[in-house]
Amino acid sequence: MQSVAIGIITISDRASSGQYADRGGPAVRQWLERALTTRWRALNRVVPDEIPEIRQAIEQLCDVESCALVITTGGTGPAPRDVTPEATEEACSRILPGFGELMRAVSLKAVPTAILSRQTAGVRGASLVINLPGNPAAIADCLGAVFAAVPYAIDLIGGPRLETDAGVVAAYRPAHAR
Repeated sequence: MQSVAIGIITISDRASSGQYADRGGPAVRQWLERALTTRWRALNRVVPDEIPEIRQAIEQLCDVESCALVITTGGTGPAPRDVTPEATEEACSRILPGFGELMRAVSLKAVPTAILSRQTAGVRGASLVINLPGNPAAIADCLGAVFAAVPYAIDLIGGPRLETDAGVVAAYRPAHAR
């Protein structure tokens, strides 16, 4: 079986210019390494906080690299340079607001400023795109909250089947889809 391509995009002016090391992308990868039992490979990108560059990275990973899942990290706050949700909305044909709603609800248990986060998710072709915050601890919390729905969401949009380690996160599929 061929491995499933998963895109990981870090959105950060400073990381993209080499001013500091990317911590978000590696945190996403480490979480996925624990959670997924399906063979997969990461396609990593680091881009600045610019809508055209974020959108282009999403489109390239979905359309050219055929990633079943694209996870972004960073750029989801209220600061003027935080434009990841806008780029995601431009790149996707459908927005799935429930992902952001659940991630904010879970994050509120850790920090009161979670209400400032604008994470979202969307669909581009047969790819699911999920925006995460940039903080590695928040990445784990948010992925842990929403990932049970990710494999079935990818099934529904025509992507490859993803399986998870139930000890990390149990993928939910209705009885007819198992």
